[in-house]
Amino acid sequence: EFYTILADIERELRYYKKNFNNKVVLCNCDDPRVSNFFHYFSYNFEQLGLKKLIATCYKNQDADLFSEHKSERAIYLEYTGDKNKNNVPDREAIGIKLLKGDGDFRSQECIELLKQADIVVTNPPFSLFREYMGQLAEYHKKFLIVAS
Repeated sequence: EFYTILADIERELRYYKKNFNNKVVLCNCDDPRVSNFFHYFSYNFEQLGLKKLIATCYKNQDADLFSEHKSERAIYLEYTGDKNKNNVPDREAIGIKLLKGDGDFRSQECIELLKQADIVVTNPPFSLFREYMGQLAEYHKKFLIVAS
C-alpha cells in the first residue's frame, strides 16, 4: 500500500483551496485516525471554509498504520469544525461512528456517505481504480486523487 505523505498533500492541495469553501469533503479510502488526508482537512478546516469532513476506512478499527484489516466492521469520522476554539481537531469534536459493514467504498452505506459529499479527495486502491472512478462518475462527484 502507498500512504500519501502530508507534504505531498499540502503541496498539491494549495492549488485548490478556493474550491473547498462551504463544501463537504469525503475521504472514502482512508483510515481517518492515521490518514494524512484527514489530518490536512481537519487542521485546515476553518481556513478552507469547509462545511463537513467525512472519512471512512476499510475493515479497520485499530489505529495502526500497518493493520491487516482483519476486523469485519469499520468506522467513519465526521468533523464539522473546532468546537472549543483551540484550533485543534479534538477527539470530542470528531464524531466517531461505526459502520454496519466493512467500509468498502462500494457498500451501500458508504455510497450514502458519498452522496453527501461535494468533493472526494483520497488515494484509492489502485487495484480497483477503474471501478472507483466509475463510481465517482456515476454519482457526478468532483474529485482529487493524490497518489504516487
